[in-house]
Amino acid sequence: MKKNKNIFMASVLLLSLGLASCTDSFLDVTSKTESSTGTFYKTEKDAYRALIGCYDGWRQTSSAMMVGFYMASEVMSAECFGATGNADGRGYQAIDRFDISQSPADLNLYEGDWKNYYAGVYRCNELIAHEEQIVWNESDSKRGIYMGECRTLRALLYLDMVRLWGNIPLFLEPVNENRAPSPAKEVFSAIFTDLKYAIENIPGDAYPKADYTKNDGHITKYAAEALLARAYLFYTGYYGEEPAEVTRAEALAAVEDVIASGEYGLVPQFKNLWPASSAKVAEKGDYETLKGTYAGDGNKETILALKFTATQDYNGNNDSNRWQVMLGMRQLNAAPYCKGWGALTVNPDFVEAFPTGDLRRSASIIDLVGEGITGSADFTTSFNDWREYTGYAVKKYAPLCYADGSHAGKQDGSGDFQTQNRQDYVIIRYADVLLMAAELGSPNAQTYFDQVRKRAYQVDDNGTVSANYQAKSVSQQAIMEERRLEFAFESINYWDLLRQGIDVAAEKLALNGVKVKSGGADDAITIRADRVKATKGLSQIPYNQINLSQSVLVQNPGW
Repeated sequence: MKKNKNIFMASVLLLSLGLASCTDSFLDVTSKTESSTGTFYKTEKDAYRALIGCYDGWRQTSSAMMVGFYMASEVMSAECFGATGNADGRGYQAIDRFDISQSPADLNLYEGDWKNYYAGVYRCNELIAHEEQIVWNESDSKRGIYMGECRTLRALLYLDMVRLWGNIPLFLEPVNENRAPSPAKEVFSAIFTDLKYAIENIPGDAYPKADYTKNDGHITKYAAEALLARAYLFYTGYYGEEPAEVTRAEALAAVEDVIASGEYGLVPQFKNLWPASSAKVAEKGDYETLKGTYAGDGNKETILALKFTATQDYNGNNDSNRWQVMLGMRQLNAAPYCKGWGALTVNPDFVEAFPTGDLRRSASIIDLVGEGITGSADFTTSFNDWREYTGYAVKKYAPLCYADGSHAGKQDGSGDFQTQNRQDYVIIRYADVLLMAAELGSPNAQTYFDQVRKRAYQVDDNGTVSANYQAKSVSQQAIMEERRLEFAFESINYWDLLRQGIDVAAEKLALNGVKVKSGGADDAITIRADRVKATKGLSQIPYNQINLSQSVLVQNPGW
């Protein structure tokens, strides 16, 4: 097989960790200070260092300026429009409409994503391939823990990729070759196998929630169980068949085990789950006031989160999230909300879907009129520069600033608004586990459903529920509607639609002339159901990768 170094650049990226070496050169010498694949992977300490490299590989999928899985999931959802600046390219509009004619020159929308995801997979494969040469202390459980985390990271990476692109090359070993795509069924088989390994080998007490300040971000047995259920529900829904590796009963048992663990619970008030939803206006550097009633990173509802720091710069340090600046209101500071590039304006129809008294609306969505933002001095300039303005923006992941507009990525207000956002991307919450268990047929389905729904109307930490709350019988339809409101802007809605069938997704995503403002002028958004169906809900594979593979890779339909 022919080598294709442009597709799989992980071996180059590993140089930054000091884990790769050069070959076939008279200049090669044995380093006395740096590790190589020949001298590394000897001890449990080496394994842990490599595992941190795997976590970093996962983080790189969201810390570089790409489309990103988070952004793509929301742009394609029924919640948001692509938006951004009125003079910007229309790549997000091509994704939003499932129509490359919106931006014909954008043939490589996901180029960076493709490379970074496979680089992350390569790192995991390196550690897995060298497992047997590591001297493990058999008296403890480090081997099962580290390798379980590593395999879950690989499963996470493949779960994102297979949902985005469908049939993709499957690598379960650290090789760099031009490989034909595997059927999605085989990719899911690898995902289920890795997750079951993690469930069986990571002890339940490996990373106790009581010690979250020390271990927040680590993958636990319970995170792997929740991911197993998520993957199962998507596979059976989208592909219309049961996987060979996991039964419905096993998926249910997995999430029931998370619930029975007692490690997790619902944060009493929904708004306290999100920094911007619970933030207060504060003077520069007064972070305690700014954070308001936020329950904090790693709170009892967080089962798995992708962690970031505010250390990113323009010199190669990629530790912050780069998607969050896209969500900020277009060049508009309105403390506590910080400016950004204006992507993901919220569909007004979705805003109206929240029932009266449902507190998730105000916690999830910035209402520019209702919150008085349209009266600010900078609003007109922002409005005239904003594409697909609707009057609503995402609040859950809005970046924060102090009263003087100083970016709050760094608590002292010295952060850069473009590069140093650091809010965690919460992958799975306990509320998701409760609703998945209900959907999978738990005998406690009504109880789980009620817990999530009542919290949406809970006005204080004492459990007081507003008079607007009305009980509802659990059903598949009721669960899907609850998921739509509960997980708004959390990269879940689109995949929930798709797993109900492409026809259902196309119907729910279709729009006919929704009125918006672009550059201050009247505009309208139309999304055609036949375009969604033409793509089967899958995304564009970068044409550069198809060309580099000499057409071993095949473009998805509709792109």
